[in-house]
Amino acid sequence: MSEKTCVILQPSFLPWRGYFDQIRRADVFVFYDDVQYDKHGWRNRNRIKTPAGPRWLTVPVLHRGNVEHSIPIREIRTDPHSDWRRKHLLTLEQSYSRAPHFARYEPYLRSVYGREWELLADLTIGTTIALARELGIATRFVRSSELGVVGERNDRLVRIIRSLDATHYITGPSARSYMDEPLFAAAGISVEYMSYQYSEYPQLYPPFDPQVSIIDLLFMTGPDAGRYI
Repeated sequence: MSEKTCVILQPSFLPWRGYFDQIRRADVFVFYDDVQYDKHGWRNRNRIKTPAGPRWLTVPVLHRGNVEHSIPIREIRTDPHSDWRRKHLLTLEQSYSRAPHFARYEPYLRSVYGREWELLADLTIGTTIALARELGIATRFVRSSELGVVGERNDRLVRIIRSLDATHYITGPSARSYMDEPLFAAAGISVEYMSYQYSEYPQLYPPFDPQVSIIDLLFMTGPDAGRYI
């Protein structure tokens, strides 16, 4: 029987290409959406290039009690009183209108920012799946909240992977600090750590910056973007 690969990551806003590389390598990708929301991370923001240098695109959320009450990512609400959608779209137009393939993706951008998103996870998961398909990635997606799997940290990861009949787990290099590899091995699951080494591609506003959202790659390389993942 062939090996089945699983990746489990928290949903992020317009992630960088390393995130999509992990999606590409997985047979099934789990959005870890029922763990606690973390402030100042990648859940609601990412970086783009602008004429004035790197800039954050941030989706404002309602903060009251998110950390104190351990609110899970799937329940985090966007701030309905903020004009973030118009501001994001304007910033993207000003920064990327000269990009070779901006016009190709502008209708999709307008559809995203033309919609009211009550829940942050619906926005981040929906856009991530759409962008993965644009990159030619056919991975199966599920949300951890749909699986009904309980447990603490490593034990829960193992339970999620086994519930999906997977036998190989891919995770980021920083996970080495907390991974209980014997626990995975005892469950018949092999573990692989990512190594993020990617070739440069043409970018606006030198110097080259590898730590920006995937949309930078799409705007610059269009249908060839998948070759840079």
